[in-house]
Amino acid sequence: MISIKSARTRLLATLAAGAAAGATLLVPTAAQAAPTVVTSATAVSSVLKPGQYLKPGQYRRSPNGVYTLIMQTDGNAVLYKGRTALWASMTNRKSSTLIMQRDGNLVVVSGRTPVWASNTGGSTGAYLAVQNDSNLVIYNIRNKAVWYRHMVIGTLGSGRVLKAYDLLVSPNRIFRLQMQTDGNAVIVKNGKTPIWSTKTISKGAYAVMQQDGNFVVYSATKRALWSSKSVRKGSVLQMQNDGNLVVVYGRTPIWASGTGGR
Repeated sequence: MISIKSARTRLLATLAAGAAAGATLLVPTAAQAAPTVVTSATAVSSVLKPGQYLKPGQYRRSPNGVYTLIMQTDGNAVLYKGRTALWASMTNRKSSTLIMQRDGNLVVVSGRTPVWASNTGGSTGAYLAVQNDSNLVIYNIRNKAVWYRHMVIGTLGSGRVLKAYDLLVSPNRIFRLQMQTDGNAVIVKNGKTPIWSTKTISKGAYAVMQQDGNFVVYSATKRALWSSKSVRKGSVLQMQNDGNLVVVYGRTPIWASGTGGR
């Protein structure tokens, strides 16, 4: 299993390299109360297998009974520790369902419309595990992690946030934008080589793909430290396979890091 501690250890190992680039989901508040957690032995599974789904009110729970993933009646899939939300799909559409598709993609569906996805299609037979270490992980049939709760693959949607340890990963897994604990947002190639950064050193900083189309790094006190200066409502942020970080409106790029081909 991939441990949240081991994931953080690997991320922290890149901090020194990140300094050369200027130094160095998604924990939203849920819209309803968390389920009561029973810490004693329970028959509730910790795994969502291929083809299985969670309808509103249904859940999975870690083997130790501490962490619960619930599909809420407001349409949001949320991972809780007690009554504290650790991760959410941020999909507030009533009567939505969380599905672990047989193609390996974890999807929140409203009616027949996908409103959130892990973007892990192609990992046929993958399953979702709620772990004792607070991590939420998708494993392929070789038990290799292909997604975990700090990871966004391909596209960071409008209104989405990257906090410390969160990653926006290119679909080919070669490039990633990582939000580091020192407040710097850094593009890293092959997990070790920094090629670009926002040069924002401020502990507790976080990045937001704003609904107005601007990608902004804020301090812990909500002071803007850096921005893409791109304003086009409804734009999204993409970590592309060529290493370019791009703000895109529809199919039109309106800002880019200029790191394509590095």
